[in-house]
Amino acid sequence: MTAEPIVRIAVPSPLYRHFDYLPPADHQGTIEPGVRVSVPFGRTRVNGMVLALATATDVPRGRLRRADKVLDDTPLLSEDVFAMLRWAANYYHHPPGEVFAAALPVLLRQGAPARVTHDHWRLTAAGRAVGPQALSSAPRQAAVLERLHQSPEGIAATTLRELPGDVPAALRGLRQRGLVESAPVPAGVARGSGDEPGMPPTLTEAQQHAVDSIVQAVDRFQPFLLDGVTGSGKTEVYLRVIEQVLARGRQALVLVPEIGLTPQLAQRMARRFDVPMAMLHSGLTDRARLDAWVQAREGHARIVIGTRSAVFTSLPEPGVIVIDEEHDPSFKQQEGFRYSARDLAVWRARTLGIPVILGSATPALESLHNAREGRYQRLVLEHRTGTAVLPRTGLLDVRRVPLAEGLSPALLAAIDKHLQAGDQALLFLNRRGFAPTLRCHDCGWMAQCERCDARLTVHQGGRRGTRLLCHHCGAVRGVPADCPACNSTDLATLGHGTERVEQLLAERFPGIGIARVDRDTTSRRGSLQQLMDDIHSHRKRLLIGTQMLAKGHHFPGVTLVGIVDADHGLFGADFRAGERMAQLITQVAGRAGRAARPGEVLIQTHHPEHPMLTTLLRDGYHAFAHAHMEERRQAHWPPFSHLALVRAEATGADAPMTFLESVRELAASFNSPGVDLLGPVPASMERRQGRYRAQLLLQSAQRKTLHALLAHLVPALADDKRARKVRWSVDVDPQEVL
Repeated sequence: MTAEPIVRIAVPSPLYRHFDYLPPADHQGTIEPGVRVSVPFGRTRVNGMVLALATATDVPRGRLRRADKVLDDTPLLSEDVFAMLRWAANYYHHPPGEVFAAALPVLLRQGAPARVTHDHWRLTAAGRAVGPQALSSAPRQAAVLERLHQSPEGIAATTLRELPGDVPAALRGLRQRGLVESAPVPAGVARGSGDEPGMPPTLTEAQQHAVDSIVQAVDRFQPFLLDGVTGSGKTEVYLRVIEQVLARGRQALVLVPEIGLTPQLAQRMARRFDVPMAMLHSGLTDRARLDAWVQAREGHARIVIGTRSAVFTSLPEPGVIVIDEEHDPSFKQQEGFRYSARDLAVWRARTLGIPVILGSATPALESLHNAREGRYQRLVLEHRTGTAVLPRTGLLDVRRVPLAEGLSPALLAAIDKHLQAGDQALLFLNRRGFAPTLRCHDCGWMAQCERCDARLTVHQGGRRGTRLLCHHCGAVRGVPADCPACNSTDLATLGHGTERVEQLLAERFPGIGIARVDRDTTSRRGSLQQLMDDIHSHRKRLLIGTQMLAKGHHFPGVTLVGIVDADHGLFGADFRAGERMAQLITQVAGRAGRAARPGEVLIQTHHPEHPMLTTLLRDGYHAFAHAHMEERRQAHWPPFSHLALVRAEATGADAPMTFLESVRELAASFNSPGVDLLGPVPASMERRQGRYRAQLLLQSAQRKTLHALLAHLVPALADDKRARKVRWSVDVDPQEVL
């Protein structure tokens, strides 16, 4: 009698291993790798992923437990995604069960079937004859009706729920009026209309060269670095390549760094292509995310647009992968399974044998290095499209200058000038909230978070009124009436944030619509899209925002960009601080003058002679990158070395450092020449969320040497009893070394 096969399963747990089970007692047929199974695990039951079938195990057969149930008839993941996840678990030295779980939508982790179940909504004949203006007394119903008029073939209920307000109630009201109806057809995707007004723009010579180069490689692996100044038409290059990919009957995967860019790009593609499209990002409901994921997996969605986790989406007919704003640190997951979506996308494209496009006006130094070494083909767009030209840039020396909430008289005068001309102005700050902190004028006390080494930020307005908020752990406190240290009532806010600047500008420019774009104003579903609509319609002519406004947005009416404080990245402790500063300034400045009217950029600084600033503004980002690359070479920082960071945290102040000292000793015992051990040292913010943090940096000129050490070190730590006294993790290719 043939022995039952052993089912090797990745169980979602922090353990660096797989687990062996016997098949379910009532299961008939073969269990394939890539299907989910429900298994007993300890005293509970979890859903894991089958990695392989085996004939032998280190555990006596009599002690093996049986799986409860096989949840899928066929593998849930495509072969390339399955292989990518197995590779990623090894490369990032992360527990395989957590890696596979991170790649699935929440409902699939919970055991839901991988199928679409939700309704589609469409207009009835009566609904097509009624305009939204007829429902002025029911604004939510009018908004839903207007959205359905834009997509006559219908929209998934999950997509409609992204509109603000009580959408289900609005749909019920519209159905009672006989204006809409539901139909049990595939949902989870929106179909493009393909009704873009007029002909697509004529390509510049550089754009045409880029499109031709990529299309010629559409049947083989080739990474392209699309290096184009802001406004040079990188998106149009994406669209032309995707057009060719679709014509060949294949799918396109487009990755963007932020949720805010997803609907903007989707709308542009919907106007160009008459095909179903799926969006994948954390702003969706769990049901909407699963619907979109399934439609992509089944090939119904021909274009998939999403943030970093969309890199795990299975596609039956992949043709191209696009990584927009490839330099953005948001592509690196910072908690749990710390993967880089950009790097995994390149790995996946190589496995699939398809081109991958990395687009940016400010490429990461690692990407520029890959292009110099011949690993990427660099395609350059040096000029803006049409009549638009790069904005003129000026430094405002604010030393000894009286500032109003951080704004100089020169900047305020420039704002007034551009608003008087009927244009829009954008102010960039790196701080949200009303003011960075609260200070006592008498004794100097400052409002401090009790759980983090960080100041509390003052937030005004909203349903909760004025409050103190920690941007690191989320702690909320009321504003004290007097100083806790000396009982003085002379408390004042110190510094400036987006709320405070908004208040000042509302007083200075009454009647001018102001759009503040930060996490606080965009937390509600649909709120970001409403702000974008207000900006594009010129209902809001004065824009204030944090990094959310700096990434990829196209605001043709903006002719002035003011950067309130450019000094933030000039003296950062992280070796990437200068690169991040240069990218941010260049990207923010790129929002100005993107249409026919010329743009102006004014940058406030206390260090106008700083060489990083002068090089950037005089010679441009690439001159800065060249100089910074040479500094990296001399200091042996990436891309001229490879890093891994071992982090530890605990409720006690000494435990993380003590543990990491033992990690250093253990790493040294493996005798790995070529790997430097730096630290351990406390984290730059040593205490966060009530826990103390420290880190140990591993650095090597050779990636292979570094990973050989980690392959010995990580399993040893997993079995080390001392590791149970702390919470520890390994971050390969860290983006923040602080």
